[in-house]
Amino acid sequence: MTVATSPFRRALALPALLLACAAAHAADAPASRITAVKAAHMLDVRSGATLDQAVVLIDGERITAAGSKLAIPAGATVIDLGGKTLLPGLIDTHTHLTGNPEDAGYAAVAISVPRAALTGARNARRTLEAGFTSVRNVGAEGYADVALRDAINAGDLPGPRIAASGPALGISGGHCDDTMHAPEYKISAEGVADGVDEVVKRTRQVIKYGADVIKICATGGVLSFGDDPRASQYSIEEMRAIVAEAHRLGRKVAAHAHGGDGIRLAVLAGVDSIEHGSYIDDEGIKLMKEHKTWLVPTLYLGDWLIENAEAIRLPKPLLEKAKTVLPMARVNIGRAIQQGVAVAFGTDSAVYPHGLNGREFAVYVKLGMTPLQAIRSATVNASQLMGWADKVGSIEAGKLADLIAVDGDPLKDVRQLENVRWVMKGGVVAK
Repeated sequence: MTVATSPFRRALALPALLLACAAAHAADAPASRITAVKAAHMLDVRSGATLDQAVVLIDGERITAAGSKLAIPAGATVIDLGGKTLLPGLIDTHTHLTGNPEDAGYAAVAISVPRAALTGARNARRTLEAGFTSVRNVGAEGYADVALRDAINAGDLPGPRIAASGPALGISGGHCDDTMHAPEYKISAEGVADGVDEVVKRTRQVIKYGADVIKICATGGVLSFGDDPRASQYSIEEMRAIVAEAHRLGRKVAAHAHGGDGIRLAVLAGVDSIEHGSYIDDEGIKLMKEHKTWLVPTLYLGDWLIENAEAIRLPKPLLEKAKTVLPMARVNIGRAIQQGVAVAFGTDSAVYPHGLNGREFAVYVKLGMTPLQAIRSATVNASQLMGWADKVGSIEAGKLADLIAVDGDPLKDVRQLENVRWVMKGGVVAK
């Protein structure tokens, strides 16, 4: 008599079958092509379980199998990390690789696009060595981040995988415009566009020149002159036009938004993520949950920027805004975290030095996340926001071999992620 297998039983059997197939594939591949990474522990970011005696088998740039006590093919290259803990490569969804903290305010006037691109090369290496194997770079004049992405992809220099935005879009005189020059210079930032027709054209233009994601400024900002972070800038009609065009052309939209009104309008316009969210209120929290909009907090900068304002010669008007906005951000975002808004990890690196990205985790935990939730924000969550969930964000067969290792247990002390000891990107050891 034939006994039918229930869908539930088939569902339970599927992961085991996939793991067996992956292991078989690894066994079939020429041993000289296989790399085996061994470590005392490995964090499964999906389940939250820590596996002991971990082995990850890699063929070229991709993982073929991962688990506990896996057999290592004879002749494979073995990397033994001893007592360390393996995790997926981390993802920062809000970077500015071509900038530095000392560039805030008028100092930026003296920096050319070629110089910014070269600065980006150094910062890309620092970011990768800090354990961040993928980033979203949200704002760079002259498409310097696009050039940096392409150079890294070509193997010309080390750095993370980059989803680049090119110039951020904003209104005349807004946070994403140049408000430092006198009127007679008639200078506007590259991404400035006003009105529905102009913003559609500018969206098409930045995509033409290589943007993977569209960055817009929905409100004023902190490190800009003459605007209020609480005030909305783009109208909902303009933002809807940007979002519709970007989505039609396969790009997501990240909205810089501090003020509650700007957050609300951006969410209703259909953006994919709210960056910063400093003044998010109960209505904004409700709308973000309803629309499944990601929140990308950038919080550690509040500590570093205020402490180092004098050293980097931050102009007084910008420091005053920082002292007002950044403490409020922690209160409001803490409430958003506790109420279940989906969070993807972001730092705004360039406001503080690149390579310190991992300090963001402890702030999330202080505001109510568990260490596992904080780690997920920079792995599975961030990969979903970027549209890269099929290739990064977890240690699984078929994913790119982006791995990091730390000394201790990050579930007990998330600050372990501030000191990443070993980094692999695409099967190649980067640190």
